[in-house]
Amino acid sequence: MNIHVKTALTLSVLAVLALAGVAWGWSSMTDPFPHRAAPKDCYPTHLQPGDRVSPAHVTVSVYNASDRVGLAGRTMSALEDQGFGPGKVGNAKNAEVVFAQIWTDDRKNPAVKLVASRLGPRAHIIDHAPKGTGVTVLVGPKFTELVQGKPSVKVTEATTICSPPTG
Repeated sequence: MNIHVKTALTLSVLAVLALAGVAWGWSSMTDPFPHRAAPKDCYPTHLQPGDRVSPAHVTVSVYNASDRVGLAGRTMSALEDQGFGPGKVGNAKNAEVVFAQIWTDDRKNPAVKLVASRLGPRAHIIDHAPKGTGVTVLVGPKFTELVQGKPSVKVTEATTICSPPTG
């Protein structure tokens, strides 16, 4: 075979390989990044009798049921300062709350009891569908601040609570 034919054939093969490499590289560059799911506000944690629930194990959502601007956000910050995991923050304008309420479908839940101890003796636990993630707290116009409350609550029967993500 003539040297000119071998050179032309070699250059043709190399050009095809280079074009294939460029096409593959362009395709890889323009593909969207793999979608990563957003982390949840909380994850179910199964507890057995004798376990203890502390603020680090509890996610709380706070809703403002008053005309005081920022009350839910300030309350959430105070709860986070005490170690609770943040859930949702929002308004509950149609709710009739004087001081503070916890809306729950399980009054015996240890997470509910722990949060209630931090809201003070004037707070009420109401049988109502929860509004947010974790323990749902509604603060009204007469709510001012959290109290010291219990450091932890003992679990008396098997239950599930909503815990913040770890790590």
